[in-house]
Amino acid sequence: MTLYALKPRFQRGLRPAVRRLAAAGVTANQVTVLAALLSVALGLALCVLPRAAFALLPLWLLLRMALNAVDGMLAREHGQQSRLGAYLNELGDVLSDAALALPLAFVAPFDPRWVAAFIFLGLLSEFAGVLGPARRYEGPLGKSDRALVLGALGLWIALSPELPGWLAGLMPLLCALLLLTTVNRVHQGLKATKGA
Repeated sequence: MTLYALKPRFQRGLRPAVRRLAAAGVTANQVTVLAALLSVALGLALCVLPRAAFALLPLWLLLRMALNAVDGMLAREHGQQSRLGAYLNELGDVLSDAALALPLAFVAPFDPRWVAAFIFLGLLSEFAGVLGPARRYEGPLGKSDRALVLGALGLWIALSPELPGWLAGLMPLLCALLLLTTVNRVHQGLKATKGA
C-alpha cells in the first residue's frame, strides 16, 4: 500500500488547469525542469536558513506533487512524450528527493550518515522501480510516502525549538522501509517479467 494509489483522484482535480497550460504552450519538460530547480534551490536554502523556514517544506512538497502530476499529464494527454522527457522526469525526481532530504543532516538529533543512507536508498528504490518491463510504484515507502514523511518533519522542525532525541531512530526505520520497498519492486518486476 502506498499513497501513490491516490494519484488518479489527484489528477482529475488538476486536469482543467493542465488543459489551460497546454493551450498556453507550456511543455511537460518545462514543468519538470522548473520543479527540479526549485526543489534543489529550496533544499540548499534550508541547509542555512533558520528552522522556521522548514515550514516551506510541506507546502513545496504538495506543490511539487502537483507539478509532477502536471508534467505527466501534459506528456501523456497532450502529445508531449519524448525520450528526453523520460530522462528529465526520472533524473529530476531523484535529484529533487535528495536535495529536499539533505537539510535534515543539519538538524539534531538526525545523524548525517543516516540521512545520507536515506537519500541513497531512496535513489536505489527509484532505480529499482524503472528497471523492470514497466514502472513500479510499490511501497511501503514510495516517493509520495517519503514526501509525506518529509513534509511532516519539516512542519515539526519549523514549530519546535528542538526535536526529541528518540527521533534519531526514525532514519534507520525509514532506511529499512526503503530497503523493503526496493526488494518489493524487484520482486514484483520479476513476477511481471515471468508473466509476460
